[in-house]
Amino acid sequence: MATRYYITLPDGSRARGSDPAFSFTSVGADGFAEQLQAALREDALFERWRATQEDPDEVDPSLGATDPGATVTGAQDDLHIDLVVTTTIPGNVLKHRLRLLAGSGWSLHDVTSV
Repeated sequence: MATRYYITLPDGSRARGSDPAFSFTSVGADGFAEQLQAALREDALFERWRATQEDPDEVDPSLGATDPGATVTGAQDDLHIDLVVTTTIPGNVLKHRLRLLAGSGWSLHDVTSV
């Protein structure tokens, strides 16, 4: 069953993870949406992150979950960016991907079943 997450990036220029190798590179709502959608549909971001861990084989494989049908839309509202994510990926995995991409530069406002 899919879940819809309502996420805000208060300042797109500060929505960057602690490691530039995994961070958002976009500056606009559409770009943030595309990058997050790719991170949910494919395992490339997870695999790059896992490879940097001290013992990659010990990383919880459930963190690598993907959802080929995940969708993300983005809208600019003054200085902040609103993202609406629809996915079957568990919330803890979504949050892990967001921390890699945006660090602490995001907030979750609402969650609904689809």
